Amino acid sequence: MNLLDINLMHPRNQIVLIISRIYRNGMTTTSGGNVSIIDDQGDIWVTPSGIDKGTLGPDDINCIKADGTVLGKHKPSSEYPFHSAIYKIRPDIRAIIHAHPPALVSFSIAHVIPDTNVIPQAKYICGPIGYAGYAIPGSEELGEKIAAVFAEKYDAVIMENHGTVVGGTDMKDAYQRFETLEFCAKTIINAKTIGKVKSLTDEQIEAFEAQIPGLLPEMTEVSHPSDERERREEIMRIVRRACDQGLMISSYGTVSIRWRNNDFLITPTNVLRWNITLDDIVQIKDGKREPGKIPSRATWLHQEIYRRNPHVNSIILTQSPYLMAFGVTGSKFDVRTIPESWIFLQDVFNVPFGSHFQGEETILNLISKDTPAVIIENDSILITGDKLLQTFDRLEVAEFSAKSLTMGVPIGELKPIGEQEIEDLRKKFLS
Repeated sequence: MNLLDINLMHPRNQIVLIISRIYRNGMTTTSGGNVSIIDDQGDIWVTPSGIDKGTLGPDDINCIKADGTVLGKHKPSSEYPFHSAIYKIRPDIRAIIHAHPPALVSFSIAHVIPDTNVIPQAKYICGPIGYAGYAIPGSEELGEKIAAVFAEKYDAVIMENHGTVVGGTDMKDAYQRFETLEFCAKTIINAKTIGKVKSLTDEQIEAFEAQIPGLLPEMTEVSHPSDERERREEIMRIVRRACDQGLMISSYGTVSIRWRNNDFLITPTNVLRWNITLDDIVQIKDGKREPGKIPSRATWLHQEIYRRNPHVNSIILTQSPYLMAFGVTGSKFDVRTIPESWIFLQDVFNVPFGSHFQGEETILNLISKDTPAVIIENDSILITGDKLLQTFDRLEVAEFSAKSLTMGVPIGELKPIGEQEIEDLRKKFLS
């Protein structure tokens, strides 16, 4: 069953959907965190105080009317004062999320702001990150301090020794910012285990953006035969599964599957990945896109991979926290340490940021039967395969391997197998 557009839901249903997802994904505790929406009448809908975040229902959500009247069977969140203060000082903000996700809490207790320039899309989605000094949780003073930072046009704020609070033009915007910022923080922490974190300059990011090809022209007619619909269902299932397993976040991730010849189906841009529907997916046929839809900005890259590699029938381009630790440090992701992983992935190379389009080490020059996956530094992991499930399996194996390598660093030297052992694996499994 397709999910509804979150912004078309009643505020109480939006809040339940989002706080439940935050809780299930380990970004808050049973009692921690609060979410609110201000509607067009100036009424604020907010999570209750002291109610299990894992079992909240729509009738648990409070409404504080514009005249101050409180409606609901529970006491509103104790942090309601700073939600109200932010809405008063920033009329453009219509939804707020506050929680204690582990990585961002780590930054808050170290009194450090995460550098979103490690991943361009984190920079664009989160914007500059503000910092609010400590005050007692739930106090008017805390509300004043946070609102003052939001007044400086920050949409995401680290709360000293507390957590984070983000705002958005709607709930979708707020959640993407919240999840992306936690992912960025988690990536930095993982990366510091294996090497030195390398950030991009604003000039590098702008130069990359300038290279991205424009939209493909629209096709005049489109058909959806049964085999095309079947592939849409495959993509939708895999994208949602990737989100559920922490292999993709709502703001980033592209999946495509070859349909006929070099025609393919690909995920769209600006859609919450875990909320993707069959109709969101975009058909690319004869170099043209399905009318009225905006495909992933990586469409050109997928198109070229299919054109150059007849054996590739599916592609996943995503960000996952342990693989991206290798991506933002430039450290070698040595799958020769785990024979089973090498069989699935073979050697995985790092390619420089921006090498989508030019240079000798471009992705297009590397992807082959012998190199099904590459790590694009400060960007993503790109994995290819035949069947989409096989490609997804490779992604899972890669992320699990990256996690084992990262966790192994504090234990001792990581020791790969030798050339002869690799040759034996090649003969037995790949010849």
